[in-house]
Amino acid sequence: MSLLRQGEAMAVHSSEEILSHLDQRPSATSFLPHAIPKYRFPVAETTSAAAYQLVHDELLLDGNSRQNLATFCQTWVEPEVRKLMDECIDKNLIDKDEYPQMAEIESRCVHMLADLWNSPEAANTQGCSTTGSSEAAMLCGLAMRERWQKRRRASGLPVGRPNIVCGPVHACWPRFARYFDVELRQAPCDGRRLLMSAEEAVKRCDENTIGVVPTLGVTYTLQYEPVREIALALDDLEEEHGLDIPIHVDAASGGFIAPFLNPALVWDFRIPRVRSINASGHKFGLAPLGCGWAVWQSARDLPEELVFRVKYLGGNMRTYALNFSRPGGPIVAQYYNFVRLGREGYTHITQGCAEVGRWFAGQIEKLGIFELIYDGRGGVPGCTWTIPRGDDPGFTLYDLADRLRVKGWQVPAYPMPPNCENLVVQRVLMRLGVSRDLSGLLFEDLQQAIKHLRRNPPAKPISRKDAGGYHH
Repeated sequence: MSLLRQGEAMAVHSSEEILSHLDQRPSATSFLPHAIPKYRFPVAETTSAAAYQLVHDELLLDGNSRQNLATFCQTWVEPEVRKLMDECIDKNLIDKDEYPQMAEIESRCVHMLADLWNSPEAANTQGCSTTGSSEAAMLCGLAMRERWQKRRRASGLPVGRPNIVCGPVHACWPRFARYFDVELRQAPCDGRRLLMSAEEAVKRCDENTIGVVPTLGVTYTLQYEPVREIALALDDLEEEHGLDIPIHVDAASGGFIAPFLNPALVWDFRIPRVRSINASGHKFGLAPLGCGWAVWQSARDLPEELVFRVKYLGGNMRTYALNFSRPGGPIVAQYYNFVRLGREGYTHITQGCAEVGRWFAGQIEKLGIFELIYDGRGGVPGCTWTIPRGDDPGFTLYDLADRLRVKGWQVPAYPMPPNCENLVVQRVLMRLGVSRDLSGLLFEDLQQAIKHLRRNPPAKPISRKDAGGYHH
């Protein structure tokens, strides 16, 4: 029996429920000769085969990750990546003295990304790997705060009220603001404007703004925010008021898409005001889970005060991270992908994903009951739709998402951020592994789900409050 209700946080359990189930034990079976407590530390030893079978069988209850169209994260890898991950299972990335070649591979990846993102000082670029884009974003946010504080202290000004400006963002930025005592100034959605505009960004800037964070691939709609327009508006702000405010680009997904799908789009280090970029290697970078990147345009953008020197592992190593020990396999796998695919391979893959996204958007439009919010062009591969305002097909998008789960599909439906929370959208992401054939099967199941809901209208449509949670 699961202790988790639909939509409840996965790792935070109710203490009352745990106490009531402390002595619950799976029944003994042919492979498990004795019962094992679920929430108490076992006393007896179990054979490896029995322990494996027990855990393996429980994992059968999880969904099929390939059918998860909610996640941006990669769910398919080549067999060679699995081999490399296995070969690196015992290697600690932080121990650069013991594993110098792994450290060299990490450094190569940083400079490859600097080249991909058009850094004018590629040889002088600073960067590091992280456990994901959220850690990378926080490291870049800390660097912005430190640079702002140094400038303020040098001018004899107070440093107690920093703020950061962003649009409808992924949860890592509200978390950064709360954890590191920075005011979050979010540009709200307004009517049909579901992204942060240049005007809205500048409106929220003042002398305490440590940076503006446009997102290259907004979680809600998959669209890119206008980085270049925001930079030009900040140039005008500096000229008029003397405020030199840097840009950090949250390119969690778009950083591994735009260079290949939209190379003419100027969003990266070609803009002098862009001082840092974060991206997820484990999303469209195609690495396994646990891989993120933070890259600063030059050494002066990463304050030396934030860099630690670790000596007790056998060498004098520089490190900048929120984590310490962590596996090196995802970084090695990332380098494998860079070598294996190159620009040509990544372009081929992202173009294929985008084509599937555009095809699916066209099919959604042909149904005639939905309004496209994003048609798969100019952003992250996929599409986003809603039920037109005033229409009532007899079911909600939450009902449709719930019905699709019967066939194993996770197609998220969720409300937009404040100011537009009455707008409920649904979206699909088309990653490597979501083929034209697989997306065709999804569309057939979506049509069947709509027919079922029309024939059997829910007595009580699923509401926002009762809907299951989806995470990016």
